[in-house]
Amino acid sequence: MLESRASYDDLIDHLVRTTPLQRGEAARVIQDVLAYFDETAEDFVRRRHRELQAKGLVNTDIFDRITAELPYRAVTPPEYSLRQLRRIVYG
Repeated sequence: MLESRASYDDLIDHLVRTTPLQRGEAARVIQDVLAYFDETAEDFVRRRHRELQAKGLVNTDIFDRITAELPYRAVTPPEYSLRQLRRIVYG
């Protein structure tokens, strides 16, 4: 858990000093940011597919949007073909 990792104490302290966040909220923000950066490209594709499908988009639009979003991830993943994206989602 984040609280047990002393290496983030300085960052938590900084957020508490510079924002209206309480200590627990600051720790949660850091956890969320770290989780965002830990997400693999495949997990991102699956998550975004579910999110966009829940909004009523069709696969053609979903895969176009995912293809456009992938290069802007924190660590740029490899370029996926439409077939590779479908395989990630559907196996």
